[in-house]
Amino acid sequence: MSFAIAAAGTGGHVFPGLAVGEALVTAGVPRDEILFVGGGRLEAEVYPNAGFPFFGVELAGLQRRLTWSNLTMPAVVMRATRGIAAKLRDRQVGVMLGMGGYVTVPSGLAATRSKARLFIHEQNAEAGLANRLMGFRASRVFGSFRRTERLSRAEWVGNPVRDNLAHFDRSALRPQAFERYGLDPRIPVVGVFGGSLGANILNRAVADLTSTPQPFQVLHLAGSSHAQALLETAASREGWRVIGFEPEMHWFYAATDLMVARAGGAVAELTVTATPSVLVPGGFGSGAHQRANAAALVEAGAAVVVPEERIAYLAATINRLMVDDTQRESMARACAALARPRAATDLATAMVAVHG
Repeated sequence: MSFAIAAAGTGGHVFPGLAVGEALVTAGVPRDEILFVGGGRLEAEVYPNAGFPFFGVELAGLQRRLTWSNLTMPAVVMRATRGIAAKLRDRQVGVMLGMGGYVTVPSGLAATRSKARLFIHEQNAEAGLANRLMGFRASRVFGSFRRTERLSRAEWVGNPVRDNLAHFDRSALRPQAFERYGLDPRIPVVGVFGGSLGANILNRAVADLTSTPQPFQVLHLAGSSHAQALLETAASREGWRVIGFEPEMHWFYAATDLMVARAGGAVAELTVTATPSVLVPGGFGSGAHQRANAAALVEAGAAVVVPEERIAYLAATINRLMVDDTQRESMARACAALARPRAATDLATAMVAVHG
């Protein structure tokens, strides 16, 4: 029995894919029978480092998100499809899981060619174009939210997170988390997380926020490409800790009392860790999906939103929430009610069940 997972681009696709792969291993599937398919970005490092076979395909010319203009490039898509299909046949893959994004189209087409069963998982509250295109070919379609706009038959399983987040215990982890980051355990912490690539608008807002003394510490995951530029400034200010990349995010969440984040893949992590948040949705991506993700959390009472065009109000929003323990506790409970920590396990179980 052999499986494949197509996930590429940013951490919002790559790490949920990795979580499913690890859940398959826990279910008894040998690691070398789980093939990951992607391009040459984050996935080309993450999956091999985790010990999984990885098949990289040439996707030059395709944008990071799938757009209609990409579909005018049949030569690129078909070349990738042929390569993936040959690999699936060679490895006798029975189930392909597409995690959305640009690699899902050639991977879905390849699954059809090689007679592998196709599953689709959508991480966002509004389905991206790739999953909408491949959804009708899929045997089963899964979603991260109760409702997935433009993918009506999605079954609600949640967004897969890795085991250290699925079994998160903030109180047990918190003392070591403070030590890990050099934080003062007597002072509350605002976490800032712009995603695996960082987010310049959040980085600038944090620099402004920390320019005057605050009654809280800031733990800032700035993104590897942005951290160096911020470290010198942060070193001269009290209570601002900057890190570039954190491969073990459970420590980051354990240290945090309130998170400031984008509304992509972080949404699942916020819910399973019961972390109240201020979300600043990005206007990029398929159908501005981050706005839909944020709206789902706001509707449940789990988060508040500061739109990019109102970023000047971010500091006031943070300060208001940091002095309102009752609201933060209520938001944490709302997060927990939305959480689906078993998502990776449930997806792995569904994939294994195809082969009995």
